[in-house]
Amino acid sequence: MIQNFKKDFGASIVVFLVALPLCLGVALASGAPAFSGIVSGIVGGIIVGLLSQSQTSVSGPAAGLAAVVFSTISSLGSFELFLTALIISGCFQVLLSWLKAGFIADFVPSNVIKGLLAAIGIILILKQLPHAVGFDKDPEGDFGFFQSDGANTFSELFNIFRFFKPGAIIISGLSLLILIFWPKTIFSKIKFLPASLLVVLLGVGLNYVFQQWMPSLAIESTHLVSLPYFEMGNIQSYFHGPSVAHWQNPHVWMAGLTIAIIASLETLLNIEAVDKIDPLKRISPPNRELFAQGVGNICSGLLGGIPITSVIVRSSVNISTHNQTKMSTILHGLFLLLSILLLSPILSLIPLASLAAILLYTGYKLANIGLFKEMYRKGWVQFTPFIVTILAIIFTDLLIGILVGLAVGIVFLMRSNYQNPFVREDSKLHIGDVVKLVLPNQVSFLNKATIKETLWSVPEQSKLVIDASFSDYIDADILELIEDFKTVVAPQKNIQLNILGLKDATLFVQDHIQFVNILDKATQQKLQAKEVLELLQLGNERFIQGKWTDKYYLHQVNATAVGQNPMAVIVGCIDSRTSPEILFDAGIGDILTVRIAGNIISPEIIGSLEIAVEKLGAKLIVVKGHSSCGAVASSFKQDDKVNTLSVTAKINRAIVQCGCSGKSLSDVDDHTIMQITKQNVHNSITDILENSPYLKQKIEQNEIGIVSAYHDLQTGKVHFNA
Repeated sequence: MIQNFKKDFGASIVVFLVALPLCLGVALASGAPAFSGIVSGIVGGIIVGLLSQSQTSVSGPAAGLAAVVFSTISSLGSFELFLTALIISGCFQVLLSWLKAGFIADFVPSNVIKGLLAAIGIILILKQLPHAVGFDKDPEGDFGFFQSDGANTFSELFNIFRFFKPGAIIISGLSLLILIFWPKTIFSKIKFLPASLLVVLLGVGLNYVFQQWMPSLAIESTHLVSLPYFEMGNIQSYFHGPSVAHWQNPHVWMAGLTIAIIASLETLLNIEAVDKIDPLKRISPPNRELFAQGVGNICSGLLGGIPITSVIVRSSVNISTHNQTKMSTILHGLFLLLSILLLSPILSLIPLASLAAILLYTGYKLANIGLFKEMYRKGWVQFTPFIVTILAIIFTDLLIGILVGLAVGIVFLMRSNYQNPFVREDSKLHIGDVVKLVLPNQVSFLNKATIKETLWSVPEQSKLVIDASFSDYIDADILELIEDFKTVVAPQKNIQLNILGLKDATLFVQDHIQFVNILDKATQQKLQAKEVLELLQLGNERFIQGKWTDKYYLHQVNATAVGQNPMAVIVGCIDSRTSPEILFDAGIGDILTVRIAGNIISPEIIGSLEIAVEKLGAKLIVVKGHSSCGAVASSFKQDDKVNTLSVTAKINRAIVQCGCSGKSLSDVDDHTIMQITKQNVHNSITDILENSPYLKQKIEQNEIGIVSAYHDLQTGKVHFNA
């Protein structure tokens, strides 16, 4: 805090100047003595500032509680009884902090918090425009839509056209220009003189010039900061104490509980919002904040103040003036204390138009058009609660607006859960079409209707997989629903059902497996070569998309132990990145693989292919090369190893055919290497057909097929050529 004192000192002065009229306005709107607002501001700055661990939040009397305070004072019958209720509310807040109730803030969606920030920004603009033009009829702290003077936010805006004050407009206009362009000047490097403080000094100076030489532009005293007159000799008349004798009154306790709940919710929401606009993204511990606010409200009640919460307007100004630590909050409280003791004559020279310019600029930064564009790009699910929160706060108050925004957010959440509580994947495999439902991390009773509709609509004779492997919580209603489908509906409709990873509240339930995706003899014999090629292409698409089918390897091992019925045999390279079973999303026993460097053909390999077709029933031969083939690259190098030459000699045919004979590896590009690889695959197929009359006859009779393939290692895509 000492290292950042210069920045915090400048920020604290601006926050103090903004907080001063707001403290008075909130007190007047609450039906409390004006001095009680100053007391709350001092307590919020010094006591809460010292106890809080938030580096940005500024606490003080809350406009959102003005109506509650007003009605509570009226219902209890005296301000002294209200102070007793305020002390009780502080005790409740300390208890809430001990109970770790601060977690509530984590459940407020980001779109609602951003709506809160934007709404505060818009309200600042709407409420401060009258002050900026010299029309200041309503209390400065009145942030509700309906005001205590019978007007509302919009009617006040229409009235300002009849009350323009040229002097106020000049001061607020110049102030806004300074606030906007100050960061772009070299003067912005003066850390102890923030633009906001310069604006206040400019306002005082200009008004003095108007009073001396241009009286028609001078700002009247009603449009200047107004402080209650304070006499040290009569200090007791300013303080009100709680009526402790009535602490057993149940109405007082109920009022205290009401204030505690509302003040705590408002504080938690505000610190969540303030943390979002903090450039350093520091986190304010919510339970510690509840404790600090509770102690603050106890002290405020003892000293004759009104309820305290974290206040987003002052906190936003604090951040916009580049505060670094909570020292700015504490200093602003000290300045409030000094203001009533020593500074009343000086502060009474400040035009409200200057403070209005600061708040207008702060409001614009909170509700800038970029925020609306960002939320709109995220879609209606995010944008609608955001907009509803803004409108609700503008036309009611902060707490009601937040609750309305939360309600709309919950409706969208329920709608989202109802529409898409799981992922459905339909796969065409060699065993037929398989439907797979992947359940989400949390499956609540809200998902019941959609899951039931989907399960009950699965066609007869289907194969269905319910995958709960990723689910940490499944509601008991959903477990009962799945059990009913498993025991009644699936047998009735002859649906083969696999249930994976299902857990109940206390234990893991063993997987329920009724089918394994292996190829049986009857299905293999029915397959045609073109169907096998389509299955390989679909498997490669699943591999690229990361949507692999369930393999049940242990069950496949057991099922294939007594025999195998492969649908294809693949001649590939020895490269470690080209495992055919993975590339084609195949299970155990689905394909045979022959691997040799450069996918060249020898008598032994041809014999293996004949066995695969004649003895094992494979319907498709695939000769597959791949990009960045090491065997092809080796063929460009002089190698005197006899065994290696037996491989590269065959690949050299493709090099000659592609017109690259005599060139070195550095002389050819990637495209040429690809052409050589494809030509080599074509040569291998030619070798098979020329050296195996048996396979050639089978192919000509359309009993089997043969295709070339090229695997792009970068994309994972396998390109086939029949």
